[in-house]
Order: sequence, then C-alpha cells, then structure tokens
Amino acid sequence: MTEAGPGRDWLCIGEITGAVGIRGEIKVRPFTAAPESVADYGPVTLWPGGRRLELRYVRPVKGGIAVRASGVSDRNGAEALVGARLYIARSALPPEEDADDFYHADLIGLEVQDGDGKVIGRVRAIYDFGAGDILEIAPGKGRTFMVPFTREAVPVVDVRGGRLVVTPIAALDDGDDAGEKPDAEGA
Repeated sequence: MTEAGPGRDWLCIGEITGAVGIRGEIKVRPFTAAPESVADYGPVTLWPGGRRLELRYVRPVKGGIAVRASGVSDRNGAEALVGARLYIARSALPPEEDADDFYHADLIGLEVQDGDGKVIGRVRAIYDFGAGDILEIAPGKGRTFMVPFTREAVPVVDVRGGRLVVTPIAALDDGDDAGEKPDAEGA
C-alpha cells in the first residue's frame, strides 16, 4: 500500500461500519460472496492507516457480520476503526480461472463503450445500495452517471481487453430535454 491508498494488488473485502456490544466486536459490511468468508483470507490490512488485523467470524448481525479482531478488546477500540476498509493482497486469492472471472476491483478504470464501439467513458466506481451492483461511469466531459451492473445493461465485460460494453440507456442521453414540461398540446 502506498500513502495515496491501496493499489491494484489489493482487493477490498469489506468495510467496518460499527461496534457490536462492549467486548470489542466489530460490525463489518462484507463485500465477499459469502459474508462469513471475510475472516478466511488471513490478516487484513485497514485503509486508511495500514493497520493489520486477524479476524475471526462471530455471527451475522443486522446490516453485516460481527467479527473479533486481534488487538481490539473493547467498544472504544472497535469504534475507532469505523469507516476503515478491509483489504487483502490479491495474491491471497486464487487466480481467475477463465475470462468470465474477475473481481470488482478489476473493473475500475476500464474503458466503457457503447454497442458500436464508441468510447463513452471509464468505470469510476462500483456501488451496492442494496438492490444490486451499480457502475459509476465518468465520461470524457460532463457529470458521471450510473448504470446497473446486470447482463442486460452490461453485456460485455472484457477485463483482459480493458473494456466493457453498455447497452443504450437513458443515462447516456445528453439530457438537453431532461426536466422540461410537455407543452399543452403534448399533455
């Protein structure tokens, strides 16, 4: 990890969102397929800060999982970690077996094209607000926009080729007529 933040050799597997109880249990919002697997990858590194922790899965809690962490023995210690993200070295995970396998971190920075191959931007971030993954796309100019990360909206993901393809969607429209009221005849 660098002063500026984790590089491409690191994968974020969760975020500390709170403290659970008074004995130092930490509430984690996992970014892994199986929530309890957050504790299966060996030591995690917190960002910001670079602190290393060993985690032990405890139980599911509302909005995430509870874990015990080495060196955290009370609620104050757990609360001091809120907001930190949990990272593991990419080398701690098995390599992708085929071209359809990738980690979300691999999508950041990919070129975004429409169905005709026209470049419309780059993937800036990936979010999950509870209804599935959303890609934030940064166009060359203008405001970023969101695209649902579904097979329908993103039919091609070519990590090795450095691109993904999105289908035509309203977010790609130039928005000149957005928010205008229909005239009396059109109403």
